Amino acid sequence: MLWVKAFHIIFMVTWFAALFYLPRLYVYHACSDDSISHERFKIMERKLFWGIATPGAIITIVLGFWLIAIFEYPLLSTTWLQLKIALVALLVIYHVWCGKLMIDFRNNRNTHSHKWYRVFNELPVFGLIAIILLVELQPVF
Repeated sequence: MLWVKAFHIIFMVTWFAALFYLPRLYVYHACSDDSISHERFKIMERKLFWGIATPGAIITIVLGFWLIAIFEYPLLSTTWLQLKIALVALLVIYHVWCGKLMIDFRNNRNTHSHKWYRVFNELPVFGLIAIILLVELQPVF
């Protein structure tokens, strides 16, 4: 059980690192104005999204549900766990949105400024804080 929990945390950190860095690449990509930089960012974004972020997300979620099965948490009666799963669902939506933005950059259809990406980059921080507080405090509502 502790191995599953440890690897859940390791891959969660991996996923969040990618969710923090990918939009930062978008900031720099949106600021760049030469074709060499654009092509370099496209490669970096693709490798980060498909090579680190997506595997990290999938493994984190699989191990999370494995932990739920191990601990036999009653999903419908544990409010903190329901909220955590809802927040993870929002992070998955953010992850997919990052993928859509990557495709827009790849197809030279970016419509957002570097300032927009700077704000967008901060959104997963709120999810991380809320998830960690929910897991560690397990508040009763």
